[in-house]
Amino acid sequence: MPTPTTTLALGPDWLDPEWLISTFGLLGILAIVFAESGLLIGFFLPGDSLLFTAGLLTADGQYITYPLWLVCLLITVAAIAGDQVGYAFGRKVGPALFRRPNSRLFKQENVLKAHEFFEKYGARSIVLARFVPIVRTFTPIVAGVSRMNYRTFVIYNIIGGVLWGTGVTVLGYFLGQIPFVKANIEFILIAIVAISVIPIAVELLRARMAAKRGATAAERAAAEEAIRETRQHYGKH
Repeated sequence: MPTPTTTLALGPDWLDPEWLISTFGLLGILAIVFAESGLLIGFFLPGDSLLFTAGLLTADGQYITYPLWLVCLLITVAAIAGDQVGYAFGRKVGPALFRRPNSRLFKQENVLKAHEFFEKYGARSIVLARFVPIVRTFTPIVAGVSRMNYRTFVIYNIIGGVLWGTGVTVLGYFLGQIPFVKANIEFILIAIVAISVIPIAVELLRARMAAKRGATAAERAAAEEAIRETRQHYGKH
């Protein structure tokens, strides 16, 4: 008999991963992954913790009785399809999205964050955004608004969908079989949310270091130019 798991309610019941899975099953997971991947209203839904819990419950055979490969395949397809819809929506609405007024389910700041993210990392943002809550919902939409090359988008979308949809689920499947993880699943889920920002932190650090190196090189070039001008000045006298 499956061993019940205990997850920490990080919000209302309808945002608790185990409650969602026990209530709606695999179809519910697919709907949430699809919505969070590209629908404006999906930004608040659980993503990483939901996939990790799905892997855990697949290992237990609790609520999810399908084989792991099928669960991963369907989740990955839902994630990729969601981003495709988000991209198509972005291309259709265009710049008008940035003039849309705020509402309970829509905040301009979320779009602007995704836009800055996309501008900074380009095509890589389609993959990196998968692991960042909220940003993963708006990035494919912004890619559509920016009219990113469709073929390039599809390639990065597939890569990101596989890494996120399959990777996090498989991680939950195998780690969920470790007694310590099962006994502390609530803290593990919190850690997953925290770890999800690591790829972006790394990219930000690399960008900062690159900018610093660029600034140093510019300062060195300016100093050398000043020395040349000084020599030329005194050479004339």
